[in-house]
Amino acid sequence: MRSPDPQALIDGVLSGDRRLLSRCITLVESSLAAHQEAARRILGALLPHTGGAVRLGITGVPGVGKSTFIEALGLLLVAQGRRVAVLAVDPTSVRSGGSVMADKTRMERLSREANAFIRPSPSGGTLGGVARKTRETMLVCEAAGFDVVLVETVGVGQSETAVAAMVDFFLVLLLAGAGDEIQGIKRGVLELADALAVTKADGENRARAEHAARVYASALRLLQPSSPSWEPPVLLCSALEGGGIAEIWQTVQRHREIFTATGELAQKRRRQAVDWMWALIEEGLRERFRRHPAVRGRLERTLRDVEAGRMPPTTAAEALLFLLDKPTQTEN
Repeated sequence: MRSPDPQALIDGVLSGDRRLLSRCITLVESSLAAHQEAARRILGALLPHTGGAVRLGITGVPGVGKSTFIEALGLLLVAQGRRVAVLAVDPTSVRSGGSVMADKTRMERLSREANAFIRPSPSGGTLGGVARKTRETMLVCEAAGFDVVLVETVGVGQSETAVAAMVDFFLVLLLAGAGDEIQGIKRGVLELADALAVTKADGENRARAEHAARVYASALRLLQPSSPSWEPPVLLCSALEGGGIAEIWQTVQRHREIFTATGELAQKRRRQAVDWMWALIEEGLRERFRRHPAVRGRLERTLRDVEAGRMPPTTAAEALLFLLDKPTQTEN
């Protein structure tokens, strides 16, 4: 990518130019120092134009039909006149470093819509990378005029927590008929959910889906709601037949209306912004720590000592941190 013109990208994003929007996101995702500096300038200029979109996070185990659901929801929203951006938190291939999910091929119909924009967010192998780049991409899309941002997680590890920390509403998609449903879902994910939706509730699977919904509803009653204003519902949907999709969107809107009226939405976003700042500080400190001359000269030897059992991790950490007090001394 050639040296960017920040002002041209700012103007392009604000005018809704999709080509410049894509270039801006590519810049934001770049790890080059010059690109990061330009991205900070761009994000600072775009920030006043953000905040108006509905931010909806969606997760679920593999096979639950996240992509099919998101496409069905996206098509419904586009038909209602909304502009929809889909950001897929994309796992990155360990060997090649490339994205392993082809989102536009998984959502062919939605990708052809003029008012829809689909963008995978490669993680670079780190959950922190997912959180930072996806947050920034979300702001860029909002500045470009997209009023609904759907963030899809891969549904593994701690990606659910990272995505829940950047959205207004967190939807957990669930399967029915896979044995003991509760065994397949973590308590932590249930606690994050603003709503649960049992997918593939159609045909012969309808009865199983209804049974699963009752089981999940019973499980939710054992948990303390995160807000006194909202009790997470358990819904049914079929992306194949389109059933329940509109009801889920109505639930999202009702949640937004309640949380806007109580002030909880604004409070949540303020808290998320502060948490994001601290996450960036921690990430920046870790990077600067590794680049510190004294640490760089000692780190590999210390790692070998810890791995070989010659030095306790606590002692190693203390010794390396102590080197920060000696900026002019380089260990060999």
